[in-house]
Amino acid sequence: MRFHGTDVRQQAIVRLRAGARNADVARALGIPLGTISYWRHMDRAKRGACPGRRQPQCPHCDDRALDRAAYSYLLALYLGDGHIIQHSAHRVPSLMITCDDNWPGLMDGCEAAMRAVFPDNSVCRVSRTGCHNVKVYSKHLWCLFPQHGPGKKHERRIALEPWQRRIVEAHPREFIRGLVHSDGCRITNWTVRRVGGERKRYAYPRYFFTNKSADIRGLYAAALDRVGVEWKVTRRGSEPYNISVARRGSVALMDQHIGPKH
Repeated sequence: MRFHGTDVRQQAIVRLRAGARNADVARALGIPLGTISYWRHMDRAKRGACPGRRQPQCPHCDDRALDRAAYSYLLALYLGDGHIIQHSAHRVPSLMITCDDNWPGLMDGCEAAMRAVFPDNSVCRVSRTGCHNVKVYSKHLWCLFPQHGPGKKHERRIALEPWQRRIVEAHPREFIRGLVHSDGCRITNWTVRRVGGERKRYAYPRYFFTNKSADIRGLYAAALDRVGVEWKVTRRGSEPYNISVARRGSVALMDQHIGPKH
């Protein structure tokens, strides 16, 4: 059996208290994952912070403070790429946001928002082919995301509760960023124009947001209006499908406050 000194254990505790994951600490210090998990449990027990000793509070039910900017971003991610499920094997439902592995910065931002909104709950990443599900368990998911319901989002009504609407109106940029990060993109279009009698290629940036739900597109458009971004609806066939931001000034505003996925 290998024994580890108190200095190594203290290094691990410092990293764990700072928010590092067990696996990351184990890898960095070259210590078995089980040992790190045990140290974390004993440290929590010593501080009276073991899971189960106190019930996580809910901003909606218990009037706990809520990071509203983080919630506005997380709500948008949920409307785009998230879903809430409850398996029969678990007593508590889980919120999962599916993040493409091509956008590690988006995944980090999603996890940070989850931790800010649910500071008393554990957040994890579940690996899937080409993506990760960023996941949190909480009994209060129904309270914080009342848009949950049976069926696909675009096949049912999606409307914000008055308290959610106040948050989104106070933090529209975070809401827009979350929707762009989930169902949007920044691309470069090009066209050909005659300049001085010569045909020249002209390229320009553009933001697209694509979602089948008219309600979610409406929420996105309302947030764009709030921050002064001009937009228009483009169609796929005869159906409205995309919201486009192409005017130079509006693209500049989006670049300043939103930015492309990364």
